[in-house]
Amino acid sequence: MKLRTALLGAAACFALAPAAYAERGTDGQVNIIYWQAVSTLNPYLSSGTKDVETASLVIEPLAGFNEKGEVIPRLAAEVPTVENGGVSADLTSITWKLKPGLLWSDGTPVTSADVVFSANYCMDPAGGCAQLARYEGIKTVEALDDLTVKVTYNEPRPNPYTAFVGSTSPIIQAAQFANCSGAAASSCTDQNFAPIGTGPFRVTGFRTNDVVQMEANPNYRDPTKPAFATLTVKGGGEAAAAARAVMETGEFDYAWNTQISPEVQGQMTAGGKGQFIYAFGTLVERIEMNLTDPSASLPEGQRATSAHPHPILSDLRVRKALSMAIDRDVLVEIGYGNAGRATCNLVPAPAAYASDNTDCLVQDVEGAKALLTEAGWVPGPDGVRVKDGMRLKLLYQTSVNAVRQDFQAIIKQWWNEIGVEVELKAIDAGVFFGGDAGSPDTFQKFYSDVEMYANNFDGTDPEPYLAQYTCEKAPSPATQWQGENINRFCDPAYDALIVELGRTGEMGKRAEIAKRLNEMLTKDTYTVVPLVDRGRLSAHALSLGGVVLNTWDSELWNVSDWYRIK
Repeated sequence: MKLRTALLGAAACFALAPAAYAERGTDGQVNIIYWQAVSTLNPYLSSGTKDVETASLVIEPLAGFNEKGEVIPRLAAEVPTVENGGVSADLTSITWKLKPGLLWSDGTPVTSADVVFSANYCMDPAGGCAQLARYEGIKTVEALDDLTVKVTYNEPRPNPYTAFVGSTSPIIQAAQFANCSGAAASSCTDQNFAPIGTGPFRVTGFRTNDVVQMEANPNYRDPTKPAFATLTVKGGGEAAAAARAVMETGEFDYAWNTQISPEVQGQMTAGGKGQFIYAFGTLVERIEMNLTDPSASLPEGQRATSAHPHPILSDLRVRKALSMAIDRDVLVEIGYGNAGRATCNLVPAPAAYASDNTDCLVQDVEGAKALLTEAGWVPGPDGVRVKDGMRLKLLYQTSVNAVRQDFQAIIKQWWNEIGVEVELKAIDAGVFFGGDAGSPDTFQKFYSDVEMYANNFDGTDPEPYLAQYTCEKAPSPATQWQGENINRFCDPAYDALIVELGRTGEMGKRAEIAKRLNEMLTKDTYTVVPLVDRGRLSAHALSLGGVVLNTWDSELWNVSDWYRIK
């Protein structure tokens, strides 16, 4: 209870009164640590949160989301609505107007041509855009003049705040990326590691999977910001060490996603140099089931693709049994305490979109055993189940993190108890979430049977998030192993329901469809096995002011407002 009170107190008071800015860069250096190291600064080539959020310091969308989940203008002069004429009455188009006078960090003007280019860049089918779901249903994107862009949809679009909204859908400079579209996208190292942007900082140095150095953007639109002259994002290691670097040693000012147990949080708070902040949003720790065969015996290019269904996990009964064997309350207790809640939903919030699906919350080991027996998997002499000469053996991978390794260990025990042999694999987080098409260890490539990680969505509408699981978004060699449909789920009925969600305006009906889509992935098919609805837990130095934790967009969404408390 003491820990809960301390955390709630921290969450309630983290927004300190901002200091008056004398001039840009007067507060020197600020140090940020992401224990998952940054691999690229192009969010269109990575769905890793650490890449998207670090990039948000440099490149920005037309609009974003504030800490309440409300849409706010970034590069746009205002948020278009039906009332102000920016969204057409028939909901088939949205017209954005750029703020006048915007400059890229190289001093050249930002124009509507850059916005059009950004859309075409992501929608190029050969590019393997990691954020393609945000451009769902678009017919055309056209520049009406230098400051005006019109997006037209194939049919009425009740939620037009997807493309160019949030840190996953930024504007990139057309001149810089002119030769980087389609199949060339991943080969443009200079552009992907040092994009020219409009954000408060610009890149001065980048060592992939290590450190990013930045300085204040001299052409940032607010001449008094940012308060810090230079910024470093250091990556690597693990969550506890990152938290300790803020809370105890004071080496860093901000630590992202400090995924550590409640007991360790309490110990670190006593260090007196920082405070933990947390808030619930849509972040769900889950297990993804691979519906394709990841066997190394298959030729490269066919491994983990739809050409070869998974020999074990294609059976719904096996996937369901694996879920039934898990005690989610125990996972919450050992991993998150008050900053976690057991869940069966991929979309746990906002409340209007959260299904009342609770079937998974009660562990049923005997029921899981019976289901495997029904599926033809019979216990062998050593207790491991066998079917047609094949052992029920799974490779279970995740990123290196103390809480995740604790989860792996206990879930392995539960799965062993029902007759499943489990091999565990832990991969450096920078590699796992890095999106490198040449690496065998990315979560997109999915060269294992099951994998565990957490993910969430921008804003308060889950449509783009749920659209990630349509058939066309499966990673493959043809897309440089980019794509959001990690487990290669493919159901035409699901795809059709995504289309229906896109054209549905009435909120009650939208919520009903979203809940059904959530259940198709979880309750109906156990393709995604949610474990914990995680509160976002980070830490910042007591000397760092202006921090406002945002669970609906990048955590670094208001870094231009950060300052040093004197």
